[in-house]
Amino acid sequence: MVTDRQYGRLMKLIQQEPSLATAAAKAGMDEQTARKYRELGKLPSQTKPERTWKTRKDAFEAVWPEILKILERDESVEAKTIFDYLDRQEPGRFHEGEVRTLQRRIKIWRARCGAAKEVMFVQEHQPGRQGQSDYTYMNSVGVTIAGQQFDHLLYHFTLTYSNWESVMVCFSESFESLSCGVQNALWEVGAVPEEHRTDSLTAAVNNLSEEEEFTGKYQGLMRHYGLRPSHNNPGRGHENGDVEQSHHRFKRAVSQEMILRGSHEFESRGEYETFLREILNRRNGRRRDKLQEELAVMRRLPDMRTEDWSRWSGKVTAFSTVNVKHNVYSVDSRLIGEPIDVRVYAEVLDVWYGGQFIERIPRLRGTSRHHIQYRHIIDTLVRKPGAFAHYRYQSDLFPSVMFRVAYDYLREHDPAGADRQYVQILQVAAHESEQRVDEALRYLVERGETITAERVREWVKSPVEFDCRHIEIDPVTLVIYDSLLEVAEEVCA
Repeated sequence: MVTDRQYGRLMKLIQQEPSLATAAAKAGMDEQTARKYRELGKLPSQTKPERTWKTRKDAFEAVWPEILKILERDESVEAKTIFDYLDRQEPGRFHEGEVRTLQRRIKIWRARCGAAKEVMFVQEHQPGRQGQSDYTYMNSVGVTIAGQQFDHLLYHFTLTYSNWESVMVCFSESFESLSCGVQNALWEVGAVPEEHRTDSLTAAVNNLSEEEEFTGKYQGLMRHYGLRPSHNNPGRGHENGDVEQSHHRFKRAVSQEMILRGSHEFESRGEYETFLREILNRRNGRRRDKLQEELAVMRRLPDMRTEDWSRWSGKVTAFSTVNVKHNVYSVDSRLIGEPIDVRVYAEVLDVWYGGQFIERIPRLRGTSRHHIQYRHIIDTLVRKPGAFAHYRYQSDLFPSVMFRVAYDYLREHDPAGADRQYVQILQVAAHESEQRVDEALRYLVERGETITAERVREWVKSPVEFDCRHIEIDPVTLVIYDSLLEVAEEVCA
């Protein structure tokens, strides 16, 4: 059999030798064969006919019509499922090793006769034309802070031409986090693109029953920066393809960097955010050239940022609470019946009354939750201790585990006075020091002493008690240094 290598040698020798017979002999073939390949002008491998016949009998040929009926009903059915079905119909006819044969045949059928697959269309991006926003869950990365699982999202902004990106840790897809994230990104890059695109975020896009396409607050944000808003169709995340792909690549970069780091654990949220910032800076550093092209055509920023918070106004209820964004928060009981303003940020609420800032409250995640601060209501609760036993938000009135332990102890040893004693202990924490009360409770529990409000008050107001462990250190005798000097002199001698 003539090889491609022989053919190549023959063609070379034909140019050098006086006759075809000589060239054929030197190439290792007879003259007739050499003449055939010279006239064909093709490599031997190019003259082989394509094999269209089967080398072995198809085990599924007889049952293929039945298989087709199953595939036509629902082609998502797996080949292994069909194989198991056939085996139940005729036990012993098919062998386990024939599963791969069936899988290959079904794969070929799907490629030739199955449903058309979705096509991704490469987009032509123009410098400075579009920025995209979206959120991605980071729980799969497995970040822990101080030993606790840190469940969170990342707000992600990307310029589609240069792929310059910005991220922000957040906990919900709220308008406040969207506003803060967009503005952070724009002020970081120092310019404004023509268009801002999101998916169908409820923070930005109205539902179909509304006349306006976008929410009023989101339109105000876009007007402030002169951005044209747009969004993809519901359920079509690939239409926001650049930022979706950035999610994947950024999370992979974070995971890989954690492998190099050797740990997913961080001491604080600040350390974790610094870690993210370092990754982001390295990634953006490789995009400087294309970013410069974008900056050359992007518009300048406005003179200042706009508000990245929303406003809630209302009166404080008789329960000393307000309901903001479907969550219940307590405020100082002195404000009962008074109208207050609440500035709702992505992670905190700022309470204002009479044009003055009152306090900052952590914002709850989700809905139908509550945050009751015992300091707001303790003075009334001390006068009505019986209300504590069945208080709807009782669980919020245990600032730490030791407070819960103390209440359980009181219920066991003084059932009648447990509520009264406990709210008095809370009053000491509110007026003196929560930390000192926690230390007092721990001190009494560890020593098996009786827990009462009076005993806690005495301990808190007494000088700080330390758990001293006396470590005795033998006095140093300077004579030993003289002996060391003597040894050194002997060595030198």
